[in-house]
Amino acid sequence: MNSLIDKYNIPGPRYTSYPTVPFWDDASFTSDLWQQSVLRTFNETNDSEGISIYIHLPFCEQLCTFCACHKRITKQHSVETPYLESVLKEWDLYVKLFGRTPKIKELHLGGGTPTFFSPENLRILLEGIFAKAEIAENPQFSFEGHPNNTTRDHLQTLYDLGFRRASFGVQDYDPKVQKAINRIQPFENVKNVTEMAREIGYEGVSHDLVFGLPFHTWEKMEFTIRKTLELKPDRLAFYSYAHVPWIKGVGQRGFDENDLPSGEEKRKLYENGKKLLEELGYIEVGMDHFALPHDDLYQSMISGDIHRNFMGYSSSKTKLMVGLGMSAISDSWYAFAQSNKTVEEYQKIVEEGIIPVVKGHILNEEDLVIRQHILNLMCRLETSWDLQTSFPEIENALEALKEMEADGLVEISNNTIKITEKGRAFTRNVAMTFDLRMMRNKPETRIFSMTI
Repeated sequence: MNSLIDKYNIPGPRYTSYPTVPFWDDASFTSDLWQQSVLRTFNETNDSEGISIYIHLPFCEQLCTFCACHKRITKQHSVETPYLESVLKEWDLYVKLFGRTPKIKELHLGGGTPTFFSPENLRILLEGIFAKAEIAENPQFSFEGHPNNTTRDHLQTLYDLGFRRASFGVQDYDPKVQKAINRIQPFENVKNVTEMAREIGYEGVSHDLVFGLPFHTWEKMEFTIRKTLELKPDRLAFYSYAHVPWIKGVGQRGFDENDLPSGEEKRKLYENGKKLLEELGYIEVGMDHFALPHDDLYQSMISGDIHRNFMGYSSSKTKLMVGLGMSAISDSWYAFAQSNKTVEEYQKIVEEGIIPVVKGHILNEEDLVIRQHILNLMCRLETSWDLQTSFPEIENALEALKEMEADGLVEISNNTIKITEKGRAFTRNVAMTFDLRMMRNKPETRIFSMTI
């Protein structure tokens, strides 16, 4: 395994989209084309499957130095109301574009820290969204909460508004690791908020863990997993730490690169963690995720309904995902678009009555084919193709895949590729063999985290 890590531990995307953001064709993107694409998908799918909404709530009271998200650090809660008013105005612009009532199937509050906002302000935001929409049957509403500031009032308010899944960012319980990433978070806080969510009636509680953080050893990681299992969350995100300190605005300055485990050590953290999680009843789902058998994410993997987009893995699929808020990314299936990355510019554009997308990509026919292949690999660990209708460079992909087959990472037969159990650790590498945009535009500088 060590030789495979040396061979395949290279910079690569996590593939929440294809093409990935660095390879979007901004030159041919316009807001008009984006709106045409949104309207096309809305008309095709609103009645049958509905739409998803992602709301980016970017404020945090302190900087976590492992974080690569777009956020604004402030303790001034006076920012809440003006920001939420802008989000609701942006939603109004989309509803006007639709021309008829949207049906919401999925809604996710992400950040930043959604629970930075008061329960009352979250209620005002969501009632404003729902006032101009219909709720689909069996909706999937979820939010990310910080265990240190999520209150019973937060949980009850969101539950009353239809939320049934809560995700709490744990990261790690070791004091030395917590200090390095500036995330001091006692186990008791996680325990309290997890138990409160279950008492109120939440059907699913998820915890996020990160391996490969500064000063991580297996002893520290095992301690965190065993503490987590005392609470038995329904699902776990078990993420590899993405070290990207060169990206503007990230907070990865609280430690030295020498404090990070090596690629080999990091992989052992994952392999040992996976083994322990499986011994304790969890099943690996897609990439980076584990779930108990009753959880709907696992059930969606069995049924083949599992989906992946900018919100991560989901147990249901909609083609249209509208991202609201600063830096939010939207997906119409045929196109991607991202809003401005600063709060001030985002609010200014919305106040002018303009849908605030500033960059994006319109997918061509080749993009759509490759997107489906990569989605298949990320969700179901296999994909198939027709050599007569597939993209021209399929032969190049096959050559790379044959080498992976020799290494035991994939199995190839009848124009079908399946990722083996041994190959699951290298799922991103397998997907990269299909990434024509990256092949044709190899970056001169490093823009992705390492795959292992």
